[in-house]
Amino acid sequence: MTVEHKRLGNHGTIVSNLCLGTVNFGTVTSEKESFAIMDRALELGINFFDTADVYGYQHGYGIVEEILGRWFAQGGGRRESVVLATKVYSAFLKDDLRPEPNRQSRAYGAIKIRRQLEGSLRRLQTDVIDLYQMHWPDRDTNFFGKLAYFHAPEKDGVPISETLAVLDDLVKQGKIRMIGISNETPWGCAEYLHISKEKKLPRIVSIQNPYNLLNRTFEIGISEFAHREQVGLLAYSPLAFGALSGKYLNNQKPEGARLTLFERFDRYLNPRAIQATEAYVDLAKKNGLDPSQMALSYVSSRPFLTSNIIGATSMEQLKIDIESINVELSKEIIKEIESIHEKIPNPSP
Repeated sequence: MTVEHKRLGNHGTIVSNLCLGTVNFGTVTSEKESFAIMDRALELGINFFDTADVYGYQHGYGIVEEILGRWFAQGGGRRESVVLATKVYSAFLKDDLRPEPNRQSRAYGAIKIRRQLEGSLRRLQTDVIDLYQMHWPDRDTNFFGKLAYFHAPEKDGVPISETLAVLDDLVKQGKIRMIGISNETPWGCAEYLHISKEKKLPRIVSIQNPYNLLNRTFEIGISEFAHREQVGLLAYSPLAFGALSGKYLNNQKPEGARLTLFERFDRYLNPRAIQATEAYVDLAKKNGLDPSQMALSYVSSRPFLTSNIIGATSMEQLKIDIESINVELSKEIIKEIESIHEKIPNPSP
């Protein structure tokens, strides 16, 4: 079992093509098991960990970053061995800024980003964030499953140019090394690239968007940016919140599973999604493959992908996910996957 490594965007940093997602730490997964998962992932060659300031908010804002910080504090070269990614732009921040400055000003963006960054640095017990990502667009647009687009000028937030200017200051101060975007649109990606070139500001190295067999909307418009402009995709939810393992089929609700605990994320369990999942699971089993590993292998094989974010909730799940690197899908299986996709395209955008 050998984890491959790739360059992150156009930067010289090398990251594993599997990234350890931490969204479940402290909620679904205990801190003790979270530590064990991070230890094992590092042993197996995964040097890329992803988190966010908002993860774990159900049990206390910032608790996942705190768990990583305590793990780093144990020493043994942990922090130096990990390319650490976290995110900013929490919806909760609005309550911390009263009265708010002009929401479309650089002053507002600076307060918002700097305050969140300082909190992340403190919780993570580190002096620098390797990859700092905008968690979602600071404007009203299509993300988190929204498809219809209607421009609402009153909901436009801090302009991308102002956001990049603030991030430029933080890069120069040595508090962040690289910047990335998340849940972005083709227009947003193009604007980040255009402004950074025009104004000589930091260039995005990655985009973290959902990508899985039930949601391949990333292929529509934005995948070409990722491939041609070296903005590597960090694919999140590659198993569609675990749905592609087949564990929710036949109305099953496994105890402690994410879609059992968080029913609001039900887009992966709508009738068309269930129909597609059944087809993918049947295809895997017909070919003697684990359904999760087939789904992960497909994502990992895409030319625009830099790293596939696996969100293991247990040591057993980590083992299954990492072993997906040993699964090479035949041309026949790829053809059948595409056939299912043509019949039931993107049931869970």
